[in-house]
Amino acid sequence: MTLLSDFRILLLVLWLGAACFFSFAVAPSAFAVLPSREAAGTVVNRTLAIINYSGLIIGLILLASSQVSRQSVNRVKLLLEQGLLLFLAAACAFGQFVIGARLQNLRGQIGRPIDELAVDDSLRVAFNNLHGYSVTILMAAMIAAVIIFFLLAQRARNSENL
Repeated sequence: MTLLSDFRILLLVLWLGAACFFSFAVAPSAFAVLPSREAAGTVVNRTLAIINYSGLIIGLILLASSQVSRQSVNRVKLLLEQGLLLFLAAACAFGQFVIGARLQNLRGQIGRPIDELAVDDSLRVAFNNLHGYSVTILMAAMIAAVIIFFLLAQRARNSENL
């Protein structure tokens, strides 16, 4: 059972590490070094899609694998883990398919670089609001992943002591 536990922790940590690297290194660096904010936004958008799709897939894999050996686990902690995994998967799906799709739609409506719009332009305000929601939902998914990590690590330690 430790191989499965280790694999589950590895998947979660890989996603969390990628999400942190994206949030704190890739996105800021793209806007700092690329020649235009549009180019940086394209890189960030494409990379965020990878983070969101992988979060959705990993969340579902971990949710399905949480059913294995559930008889030896505290029921409350298992339900918390499963709820957080469902939240992680749903947050990534929502970030990609709802917020991301709306941002893409707005980019199409704008038809030119967003920075060319007035700060109080309704399309720019809507874009900025959606961007804020995107950041918030990713951060919430990352926080959920940290909590899940501690739950999985505790479960692994407890199974070693049996």
